[in-house]
Amino acid sequence: MSRFSLRRATVPPPPVAEAPEAASIVIVETPPPAPQNALTDELLDMRLRLHGKLIEEIDLSKLGELDESEMRRQVRKLVGDFARDGRLGLSGGEMDQLGAEIFDEMVGLGPIEPLLKDESINDILINGPFQVYVERRGELELTPIRFRDNDHLLRIVNRIVAAVGRRIDESQPMVDARLADGSRVNAAIAPIAIDGACVSIRKFSKKPLSLERLVGVGAMPTCVAEFLHGAIRSRVSTVISGGTGSGKTTLLNALSAAISHGERLITIEDAAELQLQQPHVVRMETRPPNIEGKGEIRQRELVKNALRMRPDRVILGEVRSEEAFDMLQAMNTGHEGSMATIHANNPREAITRLEQMVAMGGMNLSNEAVRGQIAAAVGMVVQVMRLSDGKRKVMNVTEITGMEGHVVQMQDIFVFNRTRTDPDGTVHGEFRATGLRPRCLDEMQRRGIQYDTANFDPQRAL
Repeated sequence: MSRFSLRRATVPPPPVAEAPEAASIVIVETPPPAPQNALTDELLDMRLRLHGKLIEEIDLSKLGELDESEMRRQVRKLVGDFARDGRLGLSGGEMDQLGAEIFDEMVGLGPIEPLLKDESINDILINGPFQVYVERRGELELTPIRFRDNDHLLRIVNRIVAAVGRRIDESQPMVDARLADGSRVNAAIAPIAIDGACVSIRKFSKKPLSLERLVGVGAMPTCVAEFLHGAIRSRVSTVISGGTGSGKTTLLNALSAAISHGERLITIEDAAELQLQQPHVVRMETRPPNIEGKGEIRQRELVKNALRMRPDRVILGEVRSEEAFDMLQAMNTGHEGSMATIHANNPREAITRLEQMVAMGGMNLSNEAVRGQIAAAVGMVVQVMRLSDGKRKVMNVTEITGMEGHVVQMQDIFVFNRTRTDPDGTVHGEFRATGLRPRCLDEMQRRGIQYDTANFDPQRAL
């Protein structure tokens, strides 16, 4: 027998006439009519039935010996054999499609595998087995993709979380995980998810957006991108603030390109998704508690440990809790140029949230002392926002200038001013400088970074 045959040597082909599986299948009651072109129950049953037969027939020990193209060819051949034996009457194109779907069921993520390969999709949102939405260019749309039932969806969820050593069950019905390409996944199942498992996938771009590409899509003008690039090069500690899905991580990835390749970077995240381009990067990820409720490793412990690893900069995927204090300590103790993201609606709120998160750590510090730490540690806040038309823009580039009394002093350097919104939701506006000269400009010049000060003229649109 050829070493490239996937069929088990000890198992003969199934009988032609018998099809007991069809009689044992339970057809679930479907909700309101599925979208046009959605898979029918009959086609879904056929795919799952063939999947079960193929798993019985295929010698799984040989899967690792074949490349993907050969595996697909073998699966396509077996699907053709079963289709002929069962007199399914499928055309060549239909068998090719069915073979691809069976392959995705075996080694991929089933029905959503084509969505993961579609580069125009940013998010995949699964609301139970019969409703799958995607986001394209900032707009949500319902797809014809569906799962046969909740058990089918749960199998895919378990395949995702098991691949990263995590678990999801009734005792722990929520989980954060990631796919092999780094895409971020959040899943929730019963008892907290009432209408079936809910899965949110934030796709991991295979081509990280650079500052040039962000300028090209209108997220910011060239002069703002050049200023941010220079500020990061001159080691200005930066917090990127924004709401969910506003593009904080995308901007952080783009700004990280300004960091010298000679620096040692340590990244700390709940689910690893940063795409830094430097060669010397140490990536660390939090760990949830095990089934006994032990073994949890939080971001705070990772930040503390990172400071013992001789970093030049520490980069936090997102500051959520008491690790904010340790991040500020790092920025104040020789790790200038560190970066983090935070959920907030404007730069002032970002500073307030940092203050609140430091208090969550149980530190016996006065409010004035905490604000002093923030003012000394953070040099710049970049506010990003997802607008009503789905576009993501830098709204404010704000410098922190110190303390005045009990208040952290801030000044906007660049601002995006919205002028009008069309009936279809399209937002119009312009970037302008406020006319204030940033204090970090002197440090940029000392490091040999030239910047055209005419860009700070508030009279011209950028």
